[in-house]
Amino acid sequence: MPFAKNNKHAYQPQENEALDPTSVCFKVRKGARAKLKAVPNWQERLREFVDQLICDLPKNE
Repeated sequence: MPFAKNNKHAYQPQENEALDPTSVCFKVRKGARAKLKAVPNWQERLREFVDQLICDLPKNE
C-alpha cells in the first residue's frame, strides 16, 4: 500500500535539486552489496562519484 500524499514519513531530498525518479541499476561482484551498505552515507557519495565521472568525459563538440 503506497503512502498517502504529504505523508510526514515520505522521502525528503537533502539537495536543492530533486532526484531523477528512474533509478540506475548495475550488477556488482559477490559480497560488494553488503560491504557498500556498510559505508556511511554511501548513496550520496556514490551520486557524487557518478557526477564526477560524467564531468570527466571529453566533450564531443
